[in-house]
This record gives sequence, structure tokens and C-alpha cells, in this order.
Amino acid sequence: MTEKTRVVVIGGGYAGVMAANRLNSAPDVAVTMVNPRPQFVERIRLHQLAVGGDDAVVDFAEVLNPRVEVIVDSATAIDVAARRVALASGARLDYDYLVYAVGSTAAIAPTLPGAEFVYPLSEFEQAQRLRERLADLAEPAPIVVVGGGLTGIEAAAEFAEAGRPVTLAAAAVAPSLSAPGRRSVYKRLRKLGVTVLEESVVEVSADAVTLADGRRVPSAVTVWTTGFGVPELAAVSGLTTDELGRLITDETLTSIDDDRIIAAGDAAAPSGKPYRMSCQAGMPMGARAADTVLARIAGAVPAPATIPMSGQCISLGRRAGTVQVQHKDDTPINLYIGGRTGAFVKEQVCRFTIKFLRGEARNPGSYRTLKGPDRSEPTAGRTVGIR
Repeated sequence: MTEKTRVVVIGGGYAGVMAANRLNSAPDVAVTMVNPRPQFVERIRLHQLAVGGDDAVVDFAEVLNPRVEVIVDSATAIDVAARRVALASGARLDYDYLVYAVGSTAAIAPTLPGAEFVYPLSEFEQAQRLRERLADLAEPAPIVVVGGGLTGIEAAAEFAEAGRPVTLAAAAVAPSLSAPGRRSVYKRLRKLGVTVLEESVVEVSADAVTLADGRRVPSAVTVWTTGFGVPELAAVSGLTTDELGRLITDETLTSIDDDRIIAAGDAAAPSGKPYRMSCQAGMPMGARAADTVLARIAGAVPAPATIPMSGQCISLGRRAGTVQVQHKDDTPINLYIGGRTGAFVKEQVCRFTIKFLRGEARNPGSYRTLKGPDRSEPTAGRTVGIR
């Protein structure tokens, strides 16, 4: 009997699940996925979880091929020479190939005065903690959302639509959108009663935030959505990373240090030019990472993994949204879809992410990836915002 090729996938998010599913298109591959949670987290719904509008989880049985072995644990180190992954439980996993899809997390500067008072919103447990805090908070109590990227905008709108008084504070709001797209966002935020302050927050306390201009804004809960980082796993394992800790790969998503390690999603930096952190990039990157592994197993030359970035979808509460249309290189054009139609499109996008994962689980290899822009173009690889 021919021994199967062992592939370990670290991370069970959009990229990791897609890669694990696609790898099962080859019958002689055994796939093990390591993830710290027993369920798939819909990260793009965490702002809904925070207000009690969605549980933001899906059973792995729904989105993962049944041949994938799931280990609920965290990877703590990669022994590149031995091709072995150390887990927090003390267990060790040997691999022939490794898919590195650890995702991203909140990055709060340790020098921020009052960092202990902030509520990040980039992981499932953080959203649960925020939900519990909001449940204990009187409805008139003020909320400050720090960060003008897509996550901050969505959180501010969701809280305001739930009847909370909200201030959105950021040096810039929606900087990745076109001017018409930004106007659409501002219009909806005003309608919801959100106070927008285009100023950085330099200090947080239990009941207020201090802005860079010295103003003090009351805040019973400060939600932190600015600054994103990645787990330190690659760096502590001696692999080459960029300044944020993303694993540097070539255009086939292969680590520049070892051709048995392939990366996908938020923690990957192809040619040092990472794609915007998003499920929009994560899922096709997961598919292309699996394609690279399968090509190497077959003795073929893997193809470059260019990823098109066609838009940015922002929910502005449940009844409105803004969908920014853009070029494949992630630069916006002066075209957007707003209002109720925007909300409908955003919700369909959220549902289709699960549909695509489910489809690949049932029929590995069926997910179709489109060709992206020439990666030599200087505008490629923008990293503004997380969705």
C-alpha cells in the first residue's frame, strides 16, 4: 500500500479550511488541520456577535471535508529541519508539507496608556467578551469605537442601529474607499447618529478616551479596531517574515526558506507584498496554496498565485451597506452600491463564503480561482483594512 503524503494545515479560518478541503482532491493525501477552536468562526460577522445579532460560528462538519482530521489545539513552534509542528498540548505532528494559515489578530501598542481598558474585536473570544460587557451596560452609556477601517465602521454602525450612542474616532475614516464611497459611509453614519471624530486616540481610561488634540470623550466601553498583527509562530520558528510577522513567500505562496511550507491568508506576504487582510483574499489564497502543494506532490511546477481583489463590502447596520467597486489590484474606482441594495449584496457575500467552503468540502477542486493583476505593478498588494 502506498503511504499517503501528510499535510498539516495550521489554522481553520477562511484560508485554512479552503486549503484543507482542496487538498482532498488527491486521494493519496492525508490532511490534518490544527485550530484552537472546535468550530469555524465567521470573522466577518463578529460585529453582529457583539450586539447579539449572530453567533458567528458554523460547525466544521458543514464546511470541512470529512476526510480532514481536526485537532483542537494551538501550534507553538515549527521545526523546519525535522518537518514537525509542536502543539500547546505537548503533542508533535510530523508533516511532509505544511500549509501556514494562522490568520491575524488585534495589535494594541503596549505603550498605549490604558490599553487594559480596550475591547478588541478581531477574534471570537474578544467579540464574546464585548457582548457580555454590552449586555451589562445601560443603553444610554456612550461607546467609542477606535479605528476608521472597515471593521470600525461596521462596528460603529451596528452598535448605533442597536440604539447605542456611538462615537467613531480615527485619524481617517474609510481611507481605502473612493470619495463617493466615503460619502456614502458618512451619510449612513450620520443617519444612525454616530459622531465621527477624525482624530487619533492617544489614551484610554475606564470612562473616557483622550484624543491627540487633548479632547476627552466619555466612553463606558472603548472598542479597538485599529492596528492588526499576526501570530508570531513563523518568526519564533526562524522563518523569514516581514515587519508585521507575515511569512514571506514567493508568488506560488511557498516560503522562501523551505519549499515544504506554503502560506495563505492574512499571515502570508507573497514577494513581501501582502494582499489586503480579508476573506476575499484568504479563500482563493487557500485554494492556490493547496494547488501548490498538490503540484509539488505530483512533481509539477506550481503556478503563480495572483489573486484579484474586486471590491470592499461594508455593512452599515442591517438595513444599509456600501459596496466599493475596484480594480483587481485593490485600488477603488468612483463606483459603489449603497443603501438597502448595498446591505443585500454584503449579506449575500457573507453567505457565499460559507457556500463556497461547503461546496469545496463536498467536491474538492470545484472552487474556481480567477487570475489577478500583474504583481510587478506598484499598486498591487495594498493592505488597508481588514475584512
